[in-house]
Amino acid sequence: MATHLLVRPVEAADAGAWLEMRCALWPDGSRQEHTSEIADFLAGKRLRLDAAFIAVTADGAGIGFAELSIRPYAEGCYSGKVAFLEGWYVVPEARRTGVGLALVRGAEDWARRHGCNEMASDTQLTNATSTAAHLSVGFAEVAQIRCFRKSL
Repeated sequence: MATHLLVRPVEAADAGAWLEMRCALWPDGSRQEHTSEIADFLAGKRLRLDAAFIAVTADGAGIGFAELSIRPYAEGCYSGKVAFLEGWYVVPEARRTGVGLALVRGAEDWARRHGCNEMASDTQLTNATSTAAHLSVGFAEVAQIRCFRKSL
């Protein structure tokens, strides 16, 4: 595990690092969209997220984050209250050092405190790196789906 690593809830001072990591994870979203979602979350507007954690080094540098929600359902889950890992990212230079595991463990602790006994997540079918990361921290694959859209 990365030495001198702290996983904690995000704070206003983390907004810049969190923004950069969100942009790296979800490059299709605009900086403005990410900035707005971060500002809403920090202002207490839980529109999509219920919790967000950041992994920081001893000098306070943000090197990963995890965003969570509680959903009534996720594929393969049946409890009616599922912690969902909406976003999970570790900067490339800190990968394979335990940062991702520490973030997931923090998310699991949060989920248990909020009455969840299941956690779910997803990734794109073609994202082998994310699939391997999920499997390495104890997730089990339960389904593969393709989603469709049609303009009317």
